[in-house]
Parts: sequence; C-alpha cells; structure tokens
Amino acid sequence: MIEQLHPRIIENKDWATLLFVLAFAVVAITKSAYENRFSEFTKLIFSDKYVKIYRDVSHLKSSFTVALFFVQIVSYSFFIQLTMHIFGHAAKTDWMLFLQIVTFLTYFILAKYLIEKIIGTSFNINDFVDLFNLQKATYRTYIGLLILPINAVLFYHNDVPKSIPLAIIGVSACISMFSYFISIKTYQNTIINKLFYFILYLCALEIAPYYFLYYWITKEVAW
Repeated sequence: MIEQLHPRIIENKDWATLLFVLAFAVVAITKSAYENRFSEFTKLIFSDKYVKIYRDVSHLKSSFTVALFFVQIVSYSFFIQLTMHIFGHAAKTDWMLFLQIVTFLTYFILAKYLIEKIIGTSFNINDFVDLFNLQKATYRTYIGLLILPINAVLFYHNDVPKSIPLAIIGVSACISMFSYFISIKTYQNTIINKLFYFILYLCALEIAPYYFLYYWITKEVAW
C-alpha cells in the first residue's frame, strides 16, 4: 500500500532570528554605553526619576533615544504581525508584511511628530509639545522593550492563545494612560494656562489618529 505523501512546508524564520539578535544586541550596546541612564530607564514604571532627570528636549535626538527607537519599531512591528497571525489574518513568517508594517509605523510616528511640531508652533505651545513628545517617546520605548522578549517567545511557539496579545495590549494601554497622567501632573501649570489648546491638541493628535488607525486596520482585516 502506497502512503499518500504530503508536501512539507518549511517556513523561513532566519530573517526574524537575525532581527531579534540585532535588536537585543542594540539593547545590550546601549545598556553598556549608557549604564546609569539605562538603569534608571528600566525603573520607569516604578519611579518618575528618569523623566525628571532627562526632561531636556535635546535628549529626544540623542543616540540613546535613536538606538532604542530602532528597537521600538522592530518590537511593535513583530507584535502587530504576531497578533494578526494569532487571530488568523496573516503569516508570522511573511517578511514582506513585516517590512510594510515597519514602514507604516515609522512614517506614522514621524509624521505625527512633525504635525505636532507644526501645531505647537501655531498655538505657541512649542515648548510644552516638545516636552510632552519626549515623555511619550520615553514610555512608548519602554513598552517596546518590555514586549521585545515576549515577541521572541511568541514567534517560536505555535497555538498561542488569543488572550495573550489582548492581555499585552491591555497592559500597554495602562502604561500609556499612566504616562499621560504623569505628563499632566508634571506640566499642570502650563496646561491650565492653555487649557483650550491642550484639549484641542489631545483631540486632534492623541485621539483622532489612533481612532482612524484602529478603524483602518479593522476594516482591512475584515475585508
């Protein structure tokens, strides 16, 4: 009796392994180059000491921030693709999809930053917007670093429960809300003096973009 043969599909995971190694290497090099700063950064969720020390706008363009921005993009892109895979909408080994997500995320973050700079200048709240951006970028990077090792584990495991990415999204949302609370507490005097502009800023640049992004993603997935 001749057994029916089935083609064996071998997924190419080499590109992902290389990216994970590169991302962890960047984290290790950054930790070695900025030992004290990185140590304070890892305590961000428990203490606002890092935010108080490195609150100067110049830190937004430092090599520390730029290096971890790369890690952040890689981490978020993997998480988005893994979430799509877990919910049955994409293949986790599709490197072309990963590049598309990386490109979209990079342009989205940079475009949002530039628009915020323009709005800040127009409303004469440029200093506040710069400081607010720095604080948001700090917490966004922190979340990216937290989920990077989780991404590595999820990528090499099959049959991951849908509750795991949902739980990660929930925790990330809580950290983001905490960062907004810290920002409002830190800059409350500036906010009170320009409350109308701050509310307009939140609606136009902190709520609307993510709402339309969510709407677009859910629409594309449903399609």
